[in-house]
Amino acid sequence: MVRLGKAGAKVSRICLGTMGFGKKAWREWVVEEGESLPIVKRALDLGINFVDTADVYSVGESERIVGKALDGRREDVVLATKVFNPMGDGPNDRGLSRKHIQHAIRASLGRLGTSYVDLYQVHRNDAETDLDETLGTLSSLVDDGRVRYLGASTMWAWQLALAVARQREKGWHPYVTMQNHYNLVYREEEREMVPLCRHEGIGLIPWSPLARGFLAGPEKRQSGKRAGTDAGRAFYKHDADLEIAQRVDELAKEKGVTSAQVALAWLLHQPGVVAPIVGVTKVEHVEDAVRALDVRLSEKEQHWAAEPYRPKGVAGWVRGGGVPREHLDPNEQGK
Repeated sequence: MVRLGKAGAKVSRICLGTMGFGKKAWREWVVEEGESLPIVKRALDLGINFVDTADVYSVGESERIVGKALDGRREDVVLATKVFNPMGDGPNDRGLSRKHIQHAIRASLGRLGTSYVDLYQVHRNDAETDLDETLGTLSSLVDDGRVRYLGASTMWAWQLALAVARQREKGWHPYVTMQNHYNLVYREEEREMVPLCRHEGIGLIPWSPLARGFLAGPEKRQSGKRAGTDAGRAFYKHDADLEIAQRVDELAKEKGVTSAQVALAWLLHQPGVVAPIVGVTKVEHVEDAVRALDVRLSEKEQHWAAEPYRPKGVAGWVRGGGVPREHLDPNEQGK
């Protein structure tokens, strides 16, 4: 167990990602309740005490499933969810306004079947809402007991730095985590975000640590469920990405482990990383992820695996459309 950034709470070094729990009508690779519940049970039994979801995953169904899965074991878990994305068609059904945050936390708590969330994260930066309104509202959720800690996700380093400075200036509860895009084939966060978080004591809990299955071995890379249906796969399209993935496969073969375990082990070795968020849709995925904790990579092996990496455009999501693209203009990121 390690500290959740600068918070006092302790979490497992693997975080169970539940974007894959919900309704197939939302994404065809999603698993529904009957398949999801055994996955959560196995994760808890293996010592994972950190679970991440979001209100937007299957439009609330993931939260409902997670809440049901944690019934009777809620206090054993550090439970995280997120706010920002559209949860309806109305003008106030999205974003980080006081109105939407207050509505969203009530709805999330209801679906999760709990009186509080351990980690409440902003899923995106909201350029349309005054920063003080967002940060002040989030801090008040900690004061009234509905939230224990606050986290951020998917934004520019300058935006996080501005928020951190404002929280400190106003005496508001701070962000203790950053859920960012970080893996062996996407390392642009090492330029500014990772150093900033390390300086501020903000724990990194990277999303897509296996690059949406791209780093999980040749079979998953070429024909896995998400290979042809997950728009996020477009992030990993460069020649160097494939070369890195092949080196991961080679290391895995040498060590007698899986490619996914090597890719996770590399990330777990990186300074500032608390717990990669591993999205799973099978019990075996959980077991594989936990075994990655025992994989040791020498500095030479880490360097060799990452050596082909070449700088690329910042990969993000077009706001409201769910379509990935690479950005070179920081003013366009997340819009």
